[in-house]
Amino acid sequence: MNTSLGTLPGELAGKVVTPGDRRYRMLRSTYTTVGSPAAVVVPESAGDVGAALRIARETGLRVAVRSGGHGLSGSGTNDGGLVIDLSALHRVEVIDRASRLVRVEAGARWAQVAQALAPHGLAISSGDHGNVGVGGIATGGGVGWLVRTYGLTVDHVRAVEVVLPDGTFVRADAEAEPDLLWVMRGAGAGAGIAVAFEIEAMELGDIGYVQLVAAVDPAGETLRRWAEVVREAPRELSTAVMLASRGTSTAAFITAVVSSDSPSTIREAVEPLLGIGDVTAQEAHVAPYTALVPTQHLHANNGQMATATTNGLLTDMTPDAARALATASAGPHPILVQLRSLGGAAHDPDPSATAFAHRHQNTLVVGSAFPPDGRGALATAWGSIDPHADGAYVNFESTPDEATFARAYPGATGTRVTELWQRYDPDGVLRPQWRA
Repeated sequence: MNTSLGTLPGELAGKVVTPGDRRYRMLRSTYTTVGSPAAVVVPESAGDVGAALRIARETGLRVAVRSGGHGLSGSGTNDGGLVIDLSALHRVEVIDRASRLVRVEAGARWAQVAQALAPHGLAISSGDHGNVGVGGIATGGGVGWLVRTYGLTVDHVRAVEVVLPDGTFVRADAEAEPDLLWVMRGAGAGAGIAVAFEIEAMELGDIGYVQLVAAVDPAGETLRRWAEVVREAPRELSTAVMLASRGTSTAAFITAVVSSDSPSTIREAVEPLLGIGDVTAQEAHVAPYTALVPTQHLHANNGQMATATTNGLLTDMTPDAARALATASAGPHPILVQLRSLGGAAHDPDPSATAFAHRHQNTLVVGSAFPPDGRGALATAWGSIDPHADGAYVNFESTPDEATFARAYPGATGTRVTELWQRYDPDGVLRPQWRA
């Protein structure tokens, strides 16, 4: 078949979607970003991924790789380039129940993974929404609902099946291609396309989760008390906080997740949160982990939630940092501020063990703004938060640049990431445009 893409390989017959195809409308965009790629390839095997990369090299088209649809970075689509959509690669398999080793293909969504593992009493702490794809998190970091118990997703990746930019298929593990395994766990976007992961899951039955609403004072003392409670909490407790404006004031919507089905353990872990301030609502549940990432989250992605997003990591919730967070989320032009607790198991690995080097910070702060305010409002509000940040998470940045790279991959980590991206992708086929 001859198209503007040249002569397509036979193995990609029916798997290349161009603007005239009725499937294009459903494949062009992510949840946050409307794209207009020249074509979308939907591979069904590692060989198909290699064939798609050959097209990119021959045509010079910019490549975007999509494992899911939510990606706040917007990197899962582009304009005028080639999108490689991994959604057909979505199998989940328990390889060895005794060692809790599972194989998950990169195009699966976390709702599908949770559903497949639940009958085995297993779970993988991943993102906080069931529609998020496996590949982006498992190559970028993975701050999930169970992060303080389990650690990051990348901490438990034992092997990655990768298609390199030259089309070569490689299985990277600690013995074979350890450098590739290292970079794929935190900085995989510039080294190769992961098609599957072997991940060590955790034993998990039902979990407890409690939803609280607390008033946030302008000085941010409520946030300081929240941070202190979580810092001292048992590892079973992980929390996520959304700060929402109520006119000139702010409310903190807190989801506290406890990796236990024991009512006493849940109560002891959560009770200190009731003392952080004026807690006005609370709701408690004991439920399967699938309740947090349900299959109801699975939906089409057509750019329906345009957003500008940035983030930073906090080591300490200082008075100035807390005040800046409270101010940014209130007032006439507020932004949406989300806080994710770190610590616990996320601090266990040596900072050099993976390409995600941030092992001492205690809070991930994500700021988002929506039309019509968008990037201007975000830049203004974030200006008071940024001085308190100590590093960043690459997956939560919608306009990455060289400064983003330096914050996400500081010092020796950044040097090694750069060297490995150049080794595995010397022609820059996958290299992010902001690192060109």
